[in-house]
Amino acid sequence: MLKERVLSAIVMIIAALAAIFLLSPLPLTLVLAAVIAAAMWEWAQFAGLKRSLPRAVVAFVTVCLFILLIFANTDYIRAARILTDETTPLLFISCIWWFIAFLLVVSYPKSANLWAKSVIAKFSFGFCTLVPFFIAALALRFNNYAVNEFQGTYLLLYVCLLVWGADSGAYFFGRAFGKRKLAPKVSPGKSWEGAIGGLITSCVIAFLFLELAPHNVFGRELATLPFILVSVATVAISVLGDLAESMFKRQANIKDSSNLIPGHGGILDRIDSLTAAIPFFATFFFFVL
Repeated sequence: MLKERVLSAIVMIIAALAAIFLLSPLPLTLVLAAVIAAAMWEWAQFAGLKRSLPRAVVAFVTVCLFILLIFANTDYIRAARILTDETTPLLFISCIWWFIAFLLVVSYPKSANLWAKSVIAKFSFGFCTLVPFFIAALALRFNNYAVNEFQGTYLLLYVCLLVWGADSGAYFFGRAFGKRKLAPKVSPGKSWEGAIGGLITSCVIAFLFLELAPHNVFGRELATLPFILVSVATVAISVLGDLAESMFKRQANIKDSSNLIPGHGGILDRIDSLTAAIPFFATFFFFVL
C-alpha cells in the first residue's frame, strides 16, 4: 500500500509540473476541465447518486458544458485573458461560498438538516467549489503571460507549496502536541494544535519566499505584512476546504471520493484544500494586494 501510494504521488507530481510548465493556455484549460469533470463525477456521490449511470450522466453533462464554454471563449483563452467580466464574479462567489461552508461545518450535523435532502443544494455547493477553482488556477498560471510566460507558474506553485508545506507542518505539530479536536464531528483526526502549527508554518514559508525569491517574481512589488497575512488566511481557508469535503463524505457515508488514484483515493481527496485556497488567494492577489 505504501509503495503504491508513493508511486502514485510521484506520477501525480510529474504530471502536474509537466502540465503547468509545458502546456500553453488552451491545452492546459482542456486538461484542467477534464480534471474538474472527473471531480464532479465524484461529487455526484455527495448528491446521493451512487449508481454508475447517473454519475456518468453528470460527468458527461459537465464535459459538454465545459467544451461549449471553452469553444465560445477560445480566443480569450489563447490570449490568456482568463479574468473577464463573466468570470471575475466567480472568484467573489467562491469567497461567499466558503464563508457559508464555514457556517455549515461548525454547525454540523445540525446544518445537514438544511441541505442533506436537497440534490440542487449539493450540486450548487459542487459548482461553487470546483468552477471558481478552475478559473482561479488558470488566472494565476497565466498571469502576465504575454510579458513572461512563466511568471504565473511561480504564482500558482507558490500557493500549492504554501498549502502543502502548511499541511506538513500541521501534521507534525498535531502528532507532537495535538490534544484538542478541531472539528470532531467532521474530521476527528485534526487538532487545534495541528491547525495552529500549520498557520505558523505558513508564516515562515511566506516570509522566506519573499526573502529568497527573485526580485519582482510575481511581476510587482508586494508588501511583506499584507502578503504574509493573505498567505496565512489562505492556509486557514485550505483547512476549511478539507473539512467541508470531509463533511460531505461523512454525510454520504463514504470514506474516499473514489479510487481513481491508487493509494490516494479520488481527485477530490487530493485537491480539497486547493479548491478553497486557490480562489481565495487569487481574489486577494488580483484585487487586494
